[in-house]
Formats: sequence, C-alpha cells, structure tokens
Amino acid sequence: MAVDSADQHGRSGSVAKPDRPLSPGQEEFEVGSHTGTSISTDEEAVIMDDVPGQGQIGISHRENILSPTQPTQTRSRRSSSFVRPNNPIVPRSHRRGLFGRFTIIPEVESPLEYKRGTKWTITAVVALAAAGAPMGSGIFLPALPDLAKELNTTTTITNLTVAMYMLAMSIFPLWWSSFSETLGRRTIYIISFAMFVVFSALSAVSVNISMLIVMRILGGGASASVQAVGAGTIADIWEPAERGRAMGIFYLGPLIGPLISPLTGGGLSGAFGWRSTMWFLTIYGGVMLLMIFFCLPETLPHKKPVTVPVSSPDPNATPLTRVNTATKSIKSAGSNIKRFLWDPLTVLSYLRYPPVLVSVYSASVAFGALFVLNISIQSTYSTPPYSFTSTIIGCMYLPPSMGYITASTIGGRWLDHIMKREALRAGRFDDSVNPPKLIFLPEDRMGENMWLAASLYPLSLIVYGFTASLGLKYIAAPAIATFTFGVGSMLVFGAVTTMLTEFMPQKSSSGVAVNNFVRNFVSCAGAVVAQPLIDAMGNRWLCFMVGLFAWITGNGAIFLLKWKGEKWRREMDEALGDTTGLKMVQHRGQGRGDGEMGQMDGGDVRLEERCEKEDKQ
Repeated sequence: MAVDSADQHGRSGSVAKPDRPLSPGQEEFEVGSHTGTSISTDEEAVIMDDVPGQGQIGISHRENILSPTQPTQTRSRRSSSFVRPNNPIVPRSHRRGLFGRFTIIPEVESPLEYKRGTKWTITAVVALAAAGAPMGSGIFLPALPDLAKELNTTTTITNLTVAMYMLAMSIFPLWWSSFSETLGRRTIYIISFAMFVVFSALSAVSVNISMLIVMRILGGGASASVQAVGAGTIADIWEPAERGRAMGIFYLGPLIGPLISPLTGGGLSGAFGWRSTMWFLTIYGGVMLLMIFFCLPETLPHKKPVTVPVSSPDPNATPLTRVNTATKSIKSAGSNIKRFLWDPLTVLSYLRYPPVLVSVYSASVAFGALFVLNISIQSTYSTPPYSFTSTIIGCMYLPPSMGYITASTIGGRWLDHIMKREALRAGRFDDSVNPPKLIFLPEDRMGENMWLAASLYPLSLIVYGFTASLGLKYIAAPAIATFTFGVGSMLVFGAVTTMLTEFMPQKSSSGVAVNNFVRNFVSCAGAVVAQPLIDAMGNRWLCFMVGLFAWITGNGAIFLLKWKGEKWRREMDEALGDTTGLKMVQHRGQGRGDGEMGQMDGGDVRLEERCEKEDKQ
C-alpha cells in the first residue's frame, strides 16, 4: 500500500509501504486518530505521523528525516530502561513542563505504562518533595522557646509562626492544584520549590517576629504544592488496583518530615540557634529542586486535540477597529484575572457533595487532633516535671512519627486488599475485556481499617493526656499512646486521600487540595488555641475533650459513608457528568446477601487468584 511521505526539504509525495513485517526496531503505533511508524536515533525516539493531506511528518533533532524502511531502534537503550514497549516516548522538543527537555526520565504518551521501577522512582521523588511542608512546621517546634527569647516575644506569638505556616499550607494548594491541571505538574513543582528556597533564606535572616511570620506564610504556601499536586501525580501513573499502596509510600514523604524535623530542629537550634533550622530548609529545598529538575517528567495525561471546522468568512461580520480591539483586550484581561484569582477557589464547591464533605471532615478532625498533640508534646515536656532540652523534646516526637510510617507502610497494601475483596464480593466486573477486570469504587476502601482507625487515634490521645503528667517514672505510657495515635491517624489520612482521587478522577489534584484546605485550616486553629486551652484547663482534659469529639464524629462519618456512600457517589457522578464508569459495571453471583462471594466462573477465580498473588508480592 502507499503512504504519504515528506523528504528532508518538506516536499510531500507518495511512497510504497511494503506489506511485510516491520524491520527490527520499528513499530507501528496509533496516536489519537493517526497511525505511523516509531523510529529513533541513538538519543531519543522519533515519531512519524501519517497526517492526511500533509504527508508523513517526522520529528527529529537531526536535520534529515530517517526513512521509515531503514533498520533503526525503537528507542535508545537509556530510554528503554524507563518505559515499556509500545509506549511512545515524547521527543525532547515536544516535552511539556518547564525545562522538560532536560529530564532523565522521558515523558511518554501514557504515564500509566511506565515500568514499575520508573513508577516507584517518580513516587519516591514526589514523596521526598512532599516532606518539605511538614518539615517546615515540625522543625520549628523545639526551637520555639529559644525563638521567643531572641526576638523578645511570647510563646503564644511564636506559635503563630507555626499556625500561619499551616494556614498558608491550606490556602495556596487551591491555586497550585488548579494551575497544575492546565500548566502541568512539573511546572508547578519547579516554580513552587524555587519560591520555597527564597522564602526559607529570607526567614533565616528575619530581624523581627513580624518579618518572620510573613516569610513563613509565603514559605508554607510554596512548600504546600506537592501535597495536592503530588497526589495527582500518583493518580497519573498508578492504576486504581495499586494506588492505595503507592499512596501509602507517597505519604511516607510527609511523614518523614515529622520524624526527622523535630530531631533536626532540636539539634540545630541547641547548637547553632533557631536560624540554622531555616538554613537547613533552604539547603533541602535546593537539593529537591535539582532532583525535580532532572528526574521528574510531566505526567499529566495528554488531552485529545479538538478539531474545529474552518468556516468561510462572514460578510456581515463587524470589521476590526481600534475600539473593538481594545474592548476585546479588556475582556481578555478580565478573563485572565478571573482564571488566575477566582477560578481556583471554585474547587471548594466540591464540598457540596456529601462523599467529598464527609471524607474531608473525617481527615480534618484527625489532623486537628494531631496538631493539638504536637503543641501538647512541646508544652508538656518543656515544663516540670520534665523540663527537657530542645534535643530531648525533639526525640519525644519519634513515637508518633514511627506510628505514621508503620501505618503508611502496611496501610496501603491493606487498603488495596480491602478494595479488591469488596469488589469481588459485590461481583463487579468489566466483561468488555478478556480476562474480565474488577470494577473498583471509592467506597470499597471503607472497611475494618477505618473502623479501627477512627477509634484508635482518639482513645490514644485520651490515654496520652492522662499519662503525660505522671512524670519520668511512667514516660513509656504516653510514648506508646502517641505511637498508636500515629498509626490510627495515618490510616485515616491514607484512605481519605486515595478515595478523593477516585471520587474526582478528572480533578484528582483539586480533590486533594480541598482536603488540604479544610484539614490545614482546622490544624491552624488547633495550633492557635491549644496552648491557651492547656493553660486554662490542663493537658489531660483538653486531650480528653478533643479525643471524645473525634471518636464520636469520626465513627459517625464512617457510618454515613458506609450507609449512603454509593447513593451519594452516583448522584455526584451524575451531577458532574461522569457516568461512564457506572455503565461498565457488570454484576455477577449473588452479591453480599449471605456474606458469601457469590458464584464465579473459571476466569473470575483466576482473577481472584491473581489479585491475591499481587497482594503477597
């Protein structure tokens, strides 16, 4: 058969395409509605598109276009180590994101088809970047007494450097997530971390508490981008069946921050003063900026091009004049202002949907309790009967951090296992593919894990409150309680974040940004009121009241999601116009009536065995 081609001077014509298998290294593929042959040079892939009416157009960094019939390699050895076969690599000149051509890991047409090793590499980079925001808040906690002395202010005022930082972390992600859906993930990462480096350095040279608070607000807003956009990156590259585990590993990053930041902050502030903690953040931000620059490609899914028919000029159209042009420019400027200032706030409208509202609420209560605990640890162990140094106070944050890491490591696998089990019990399969694939729904993740978590962290907070004032003789009791608090609260965070990316699959970063906004706002309030309430009612009764409230409302939120979750999600999907997933669901067996899994054919049994095998790996 014949195909259009173009020579190196741009002339198009028709050449014969042999009806025989392509030579080794060549590969026929489809991109959108076009077909072509994928070939490459020694450095990168070259894509030859058969464009109707324009000939075969090749994209290469060389001057000439290689013949589609000559033996070539599909991709370089370096690139093939990152991507699977039949997954076209985007040429460097066409890679998206700020300075995208410099990435070591290439951008591909389908991020879901990266090799597993590449996916884990991207996940690790994003997780380490996500450690910056919580590290920036935790590193300051042991240094608050020294900060108050040097800047001649009160403990309540110095707590504002943490509270306002958290407030910025709740607001700025609304803009970061909105911009990432249009500008891409990579661009947001690079811009935000460059800002983080600048504002951390300015925090280190602050001359008064006012300047420090302002720089901390800006630094917190810059560091918060990864918490929302990072979850979107995880959703870009991982299938739902593996997303819970990947999200758990991603959350190791934000949890490494609380683990090492109090120790680092206590050691640095004790040896060099509180300013050294800000210089540490500056160096960390610079290192992460380099890692993102070279190791993080754009993963936002490619949008399909929209073809607009060319129409003939309208003879009755108003001719362009200077007045008309000026009017259009004003309207365009107004539209841009609305897009960049107002539109990001519209993601908060997702809170009108009960699945999002209830999920976000359960995470926010846990996060508020976490910051009450953080302030309480600093307040309790810096005063009699303990009177610990900054370094020892930093060590007291280790037990809850170890609980976070434990739950993050095992909680993701547990979350995926529960989701697969619930989908099998419900008999939800997509029969349009062979072998049949399970249909996963967000509410499938709500199992015994959430019931355990919603009771574990509130009860642990209560136990901590009543044992922390007993003195050194019983110091192991509050340490164990804070460890179990970390386990329970992390199980809640991981499940809610993963569900939000699935409740809003087309706007995964926006869903997580809404969650971050509400929970960080609550944590900001907790950080502000915790110390005055401790002074007024005592540590034990504050922890008791917060724990009791979290236990009642947290379990109530889970009950509502289990009872009304499926109905609410269907109504939300219909309101958002996302009903494609519902049409794919095929039910088999007898469902949950008698608690059994129902009748399944041989293919279903093999599918179940494959799911169990994946869980063990």
